[in-house]
Amino acid sequence: MASQSSSKYVISALIIIIAGFVAYTVLNAPDKRNAAERLGDAVKELPNGVDKAADQLKDRSTAEKLGDAVDNIGAKVRKVTNGE
Repeated sequence: MASQSSSKYVISALIIIIAGFVAYTVLNAPDKRNAAERLGDAVKELPNGVDKAADQLKDRSTAEKLGDAVDNIGAKVRKVTNGE
């Protein structure tokens, strides 16, 4: 019985380690867009501000882009809750 329980912990730990490695790899993957795609994304972001458009021209990882999206959502929530 103890052997079965410990093997479940080992399998669970391996699954967590593998999932963590995959998440780390995906979130830190380099930006594979070419210059034309970056420029197009920057033009699309111009209505949201020049600083957001400039961010599209940078070579940023998926994690950095995800962080920006979370910041944008937080700003929208603050705006809605403040009644603006």
